[in-house]
Amino acid sequence: MLMSETRLEAGRYWRSGAGKGWERKGNLVFFDCAGGFLRLAVLCGHCLRVTFNPDHRPTERPSVAVVNMPSCEAFTVEQTDDRIMLRTDELTVEVAKETARIKISDSQGHVLSEDADDLGWGRRTVRCTKVMDEEMHFYGLGEKTGFLDKRGRKYLLWNTDVPVHTPTKDPLYKSIPLLLCFRGEWATGTFIDYTGRIWFDLGVEAHDRYGFEVENRELDYYFIYGPDLKRIITTYTGLTGRIELPPLWALGYQQSRWGYYPEAVVRNLAATFRQKDIPCDVIYLDIDYMDGYRVFTWDRERFPDPGRLMADLRAQGFKIVTIVNPGVKKDPDYEVYVEGVRRNLFCRWVTGEVYHGRVWPGEAAFPDFTKEETRAWWAEKHHALLGNGVAGIWNDMNEPSDFSSPSENRMLATVPDDLMVENDGHPCPFGRVHNAYGLQMCRSTHEAFRRLRPGERPFILTRAAYAGIQRYAAVWTGDNCSWWEHLAMSLPLHMNIGLSGVPFVGGDVGGFKEDSTPELFARWVQVGAFTPFFRAHSMYNTRPHEPWAWGPRVEEICRRYIKLRYALLPYLYNEFYRASQTGLPIMRPLVLDYPEDERTHNLNGEFLWGESFLVAPVTQPGVVKQCVYLPEGVWFDYWTDRRYEGKNDYLVDAPLEILPLFVKAGAIIPSVPAVNYVGEKQPEFLQLDVSPDAHGTARYTFYEDDGLTQRYREGEYNLIDFSCRASGEGLLFRIEPVVMGYSSGRKSYRLRFHGLPWAWEINGMEVPAEFGFRVDRGIIEIEIPDEGQAVNI
Repeated sequence: MLMSETRLEAGRYWRSGAGKGWERKGNLVFFDCAGGFLRLAVLCGHCLRVTFNPDHRPTERPSVAVVNMPSCEAFTVEQTDDRIMLRTDELTVEVAKETARIKISDSQGHVLSEDADDLGWGRRTVRCTKVMDEEMHFYGLGEKTGFLDKRGRKYLLWNTDVPVHTPTKDPLYKSIPLLLCFRGEWATGTFIDYTGRIWFDLGVEAHDRYGFEVENRELDYYFIYGPDLKRIITTYTGLTGRIELPPLWALGYQQSRWGYYPEAVVRNLAATFRQKDIPCDVIYLDIDYMDGYRVFTWDRERFPDPGRLMADLRAQGFKIVTIVNPGVKKDPDYEVYVEGVRRNLFCRWVTGEVYHGRVWPGEAAFPDFTKEETRAWWAEKHHALLGNGVAGIWNDMNEPSDFSSPSENRMLATVPDDLMVENDGHPCPFGRVHNAYGLQMCRSTHEAFRRLRPGERPFILTRAAYAGIQRYAAVWTGDNCSWWEHLAMSLPLHMNIGLSGVPFVGGDVGGFKEDSTPELFARWVQVGAFTPFFRAHSMYNTRPHEPWAWGPRVEEICRRYIKLRYALLPYLYNEFYRASQTGLPIMRPLVLDYPEDERTHNLNGEFLWGESFLVAPVTQPGVVKQCVYLPEGVWFDYWTDRRYEGKNDYLVDAPLEILPLFVKAGAIIPSVPAVNYVGEKQPEFLQLDVSPDAHGTARYTFYEDDGLTQRYREGEYNLIDFSCRASGEGLLFRIEPVVMGYSSGRKSYRLRFHGLPWAWEINGMEVPAEFGFRVDRGIIEIEIPDEGQAVNI
């Protein structure tokens, strides 16, 4: 259904109108308005929930996104002649008696959010508009095309199978209705918890207003005050859940193609990676491994013994991830279909008949993942895959895609809105839960791992998503193309998904559709090495997209950056650990860490990789010099150790072999020797590259566990503080265990000090130039045993 068919003209909305009374119950304040029901819930001093329903009662339907609902009663309510005022320790909320408009201010009186109109509703929608000034920037909203700052665009949140991502294409596969409003000195977040259509207007219809509108009879949103962006994301993920620690192998390089079959092709692919000394942990099987595209089956001609194949590849260090699509082939001889019909587990018409759309297997039924029984049944069916040694599941086509519409629009189609779903005891039309279909499918897949692989960490990859998906799956950004424009667009795309609470994100390296070029593929691998999810993928009718497919120069570039990824896995894994604790993204825009710097507010072509790296990719052909902006502080060129002062632009060398990469002064970077796959060998030492700041200080808290099992939840992990500081005695470095519940098997630490003046001393002993000194980089190296105890050097 098109937007124009669901939205009313602005003048045809009824209004919430004057308040007729109010009352407080615990953390809730209720307002009886002339035009509906308004409720404010105080969740904490900086987070509120606002619910409006013109039917004068809340629906109280359970949320699939919000899994933690705090409650705070530490606030006061008072009234004046014209308003009701609610005060927490950080916010003042004013509700106008005459209009029920809401204004929220901070404790200093700065207006953070102000309704521009009354809350309004039409025949099928409810909307809210807010005052906007010229200094506001907008981030988040999950997967949206365009630049980092979303101001000046309209967006529809409606999960859609999109054939081509042009710069203004909307919507895409994922709908995460978290809008971050940033104004320099403060930031706010608005999360609209609704799984049907949501529209955002960020200053298009009026230059001084922004707003959102839901296709529903109720508007339910959360207001989160920062004042900084980081606290908003941490608060939001406190509501919707945070990423679990993934298996460490899922952070390695992953190779995919639509068309790795039969078995001999897969075995040859694996052998080639090992022969060419290019690390790789994962190989994907797309839809051709199935018997006639029947989900949870194997084509026994192409893959006669899946269990043996999985075991052989695992012995070589490879894990297999198989695609799973929701469409179940209509076939009276197919057990999955017959059982699903018999048990009433598929989406149905209101008259009770099973709905059949068309996807890869032809006519197909779609499981009703909003039903607990369906999710449990689908989880059990994964035994056909996980029981054969499959290591991970790739959920695709789960918008859900449906080819049933006319041919010119078939890739934009989905199942009809007016199908009926169970919705865990709250039956409703499919359109109301459309955006959560992929999330609910991943929820079921997550349950499959819990049942069938209870001691292991699951790895699930999904195309479609809704708020809260970070609890279950990694995401990739769908069917991109082998265009330089898509490489450039991937940077703000991934960063905004990260700002939306989903840290495990990446795209198809090299481009899925059309043919890449050697230069484009090399540059894309360089970027992919620093995205949280790192997978090359391509379509069946394109040229090969393996690292060796482009000649020896590109092959060596790919080898170099993939090995760099593996060397830096300890650093990356620590960023995942921090994301699991805070919800903060791993691939992050500079504005997140440098909000006071106006240059960062819409910087699209650079990103931070965790807290310590700045990555400035080349995203245009023929570039050998790259202009890089470095924010405040001191930065070191990763390749040359050259020192740069921040808050300046620099033109740096960027031949095809070089990705401009910088380390922030004050950082300690953990790394290990690169391996062919995670677990190939236990590293004997942990390397710590220390780049003290101008004061001679650096600090890092290092996390480690076995990277595979759930035993870290029982305390089998280590936390170790590393720090250095300059003092009158020289440069002091300290290793201090905080938690020691895991035996790493490590023998030593290799300390490498960068950027030190020659006259500095270590442990009171002057370090001569020839001791651990490399002329080309001036690095001082010291190796000390790891005895699991505090050490001062």
